[in-house]
Amino acid sequence: MSSPLKKSLKLALIQLASSADKTSNLTSARQKVLEASKAGAHLVVLPECFNSPYGTKYFDKYAETLLPSPPKDSQTFTALSKLAKEAGVYLVGGSIPERDDKDEKKLYNTSLTFAPSGELMATHRKVHLFDIDIPGKIKFRESDVLSPGNKITLVDLPEYGKIAIAICYDIRFPELAMIAARKGAFLLLYPGAFNLTTGALHWELLARARATDNQVYVGLCSPARDMKAEYNAWGHSMLVDPNAMVVEQLDEKEGTLIQELVAGRIDEIRKGVPLYGQRRFDVYPDVSEGGRFKE
Repeated sequence: MSSPLKKSLKLALIQLASSADKTSNLTSARQKVLEASKAGAHLVVLPECFNSPYGTKYFDKYAETLLPSPPKDSQTFTALSKLAKEAGVYLVGGSIPERDDKDEKKLYNTSLTFAPSGELMATHRKVHLFDIDIPGKIKFRESDVLSPGNKITLVDLPEYGKIAIAICYDIRFPELAMIAARKGAFLLLYPGAFNLTTGALHWELLARARATDNQVYVGLCSPARDMKAEYNAWGHSMLVDPNAMVVEQLDEKEGTLIQELVAGRIDEIRKGVPLYGQRRFDVYPDVSEGGRFKE
């Protein structure tokens, strides 16, 4: 198997503090992305719902129509495209609420990835919607207002290799990550807004589990925590290496994590623990094969 990471890559995860003011959020994102670019980052990631508050009652108000692409009237799409070009980076625009172009009542939680040219490279609609009910702790149902996406999103960065984009709750489903890794991804990226209950329980655990399963880098990018907001994000954006070690983790406040993904590290780990040559597809199926896989 050829090395999935062609050369070392500096990654920035921006833990942004978002407000109810979309224009202000976009301005803040621009400042942070440009700062990350000046610090040498070539791949920059924003958090889930970075341009709005996170909550079911906000999705409709802040939703933008993204199709047909490029859209004529999407403030966030236009801002991200210009920003990627201005900063000269690959930009994963966290996620934003998207309105279906054919059914205005249909909404998605959508991530847009742009090239340094400003061109759109990929769109990921959150596949697994966040529906949970932990008695006495938290109840949340994205499916009350959102529709799910139906594909796995791989993005080829020509100089570096493939990355996979998914959103928040998607990380709990190892099949998605396994397929992406077996299709050659060197990095699994999850813009995500875990809360104070699930974050404390599973945020780091899931990042390290997906790295352990697949021997790839895993990046989690959260909004900063705002205890005055209705929904309190966990924060703690982090990068985990292919050996499931936490390279760096932020606290709950606004900040930027910048770290280098080292070429050869994945190969080193896979040589020591050679899972990729030990799987028994004669005993169980390879989830990355078959007609149901959508890319």
